[in-house]
Amino acid sequence: MDNRTLVARVAAKLGKNKTDVARLVEALVGVAASRLAEMDSIAVPGFGTFEPVKHDEHVVVDKASHRRTLMPPRIELQFQASNILKSKLK
Repeated sequence: MDNRTLVARVAAKLGKNKTDVARLVEALVGVAASRLAEMDSIAVPGFGTFEPVKHDEHVVVDKASHRRTLMPPRIELQFQASNILKSKLK
């Protein structure tokens, strides 16, 4: 589902204007992105938990050329579905 479809479905479900819902979705994503960038997890009741995990830098060796490369640190976003969501998907 793309952003336009999400906004249309939420607007229809709430009986609200698409413009207002689009601004709400944009604000929600902005707040979530800023909190995740600060390494805070976000728990959505009945849906799941988004948690940023930082991976340290490490050395990778190319098997063909045996060349060593330093991989920079990175942040990965992990999602753990709630039990309610898991039971609905079964």
